[in-house]
Amino acid sequence: MIARRQLLLGSAILAPLAAARANGPARYKAIAFDGFPIIDPRPVTVRAEVLFPGRGGQLMEAWRTRQFEYTWLRTLSGRYADFWQVTQEALAVAAAASGLVLTPDRSDRLMQTFLELKVWPDVAPALTQLKARGVRMAFLANPTVAMLEAPMRNSGLEGLLEAPLSTDRVRAYKPDPRAYQMGLDAFGLKREEIVFVASASWDAAGAKAFGYPSFWVNRANLPVEALGAAPDAIGSGMADLVTFVVG
Repeated sequence: MIARRQLLLGSAILAPLAAARANGPARYKAIAFDGFPIIDPRPVTVRAEVLFPGRGGQLMEAWRTRQFEYTWLRTLSGRYADFWQVTQEALAVAAAASGLVLTPDRSDRLMQTFLELKVWPDVAPALTQLKARGVRMAFLANPTVAMLEAPMRNSGLEGLLEAPLSTDRVRAYKPDPRAYQMGLDAFGLKREEIVFVASASWDAAGAKAFGYPSFWVNRANLPVEALGAAPDAIGSGMADLVTFVVG
């Protein structure tokens, strides 16, 4: 079991470990990625501000909150709709709650942004290094297959990941165990051989509770949620993840 002290490992500590073990086998055989450790969502915020000057940030906060609330509520109630629909519906309600006029054109432009996204700048070198070490990788995430594949294609990184494991396969959103089970079924490995990489603390907790070693890419330096399960390690970017996996 990975010691508690590994929480908050930073690149200053991780880098020497990676250098010392650069030629050995990776610690884990596969990685299941949430969408947003890899996909850079910032252009959505930029477009929201363009469409609603001075109010884009407010809209985004309300939109994100409802987006994930709706995934959880739909899973609990057994009324699944895919992430594209959930995102679009959350946008409409968030705009209304914020007192903003969301025309069909504005809605389409904001939604289309998700298919125009690219990956974070630190993703390509990290995935390339992990691939070279024989680590299998795939998305295990709420967005639809189209929403997951587009940023990889837009960034010229096709082929680095295996087929996306969208929750559409099981019609249940994370943190439902049915969603995390997709990693075991797809990779054909044991829980302890697969690292789940989260972009949110609640997702890292859900994966950890399911039995995966979990790593939180905490780009915003947020606190760990009090959910009874903490990630095995936290890093500020993909380089820290590489060191955690191959170290």
